[in-house]
Amino acid sequence: MSQRPSDGARLRTRTPCAGRCSTTYGDLVCRGCKRFAHEVVDWNRYGAEAKDAVWQRLLMLRDQVVAGRIEVIDRCLLESQLQRHRIPFSGQDSDASRVWLLLRRGSRHMGVLALYGLRALPPHDELSPLQLRDLIDADYQRLSEAHYERYFVLHQPATGRQS
Repeated sequence: MSQRPSDGARLRTRTPCAGRCSTTYGDLVCRGCKRFAHEVVDWNRYGAEAKDAVWQRLLMLRDQVVAGRIEVIDRCLLESQLQRHRIPFSGQDSDASRVWLLLRRGSRHMGVLALYGLRALPPHDELSPLQLRDLIDADYQRLSEAHYERYFVLHQPATGRQS
């Protein structure tokens, strides 16, 4: 196992920014990092506890999407491939986080998922690793937007006549 911190510990000390911010174009949920617009704006003012809460939500939502699309069938093989490709991970990373690290960095060059200790779950088992990565990212975006709408969007009172 790599001794370098990864998704969890290392990144929580930094910004989740993926360098593709869409909040500057008016998106309420960034298409790059999936943070809410107000979190992007206020990130440098957040204390460690607030940053950790954002990270926990991001990892939970992403892992939920990944786990619904791909399963790890051989953890040792997955770890060995992560090491082979010099993708940092830690023992604290979930299986889904490790899968995402691999897909994010190598999906364009991957062939058969089984060679990485992975299996796509039906109905996604005919998709390429790149297609799976894009599907997961799109579903992660939709889930983040739904989370934002559920917890942050103020619902306007209904207008119109009441009987």
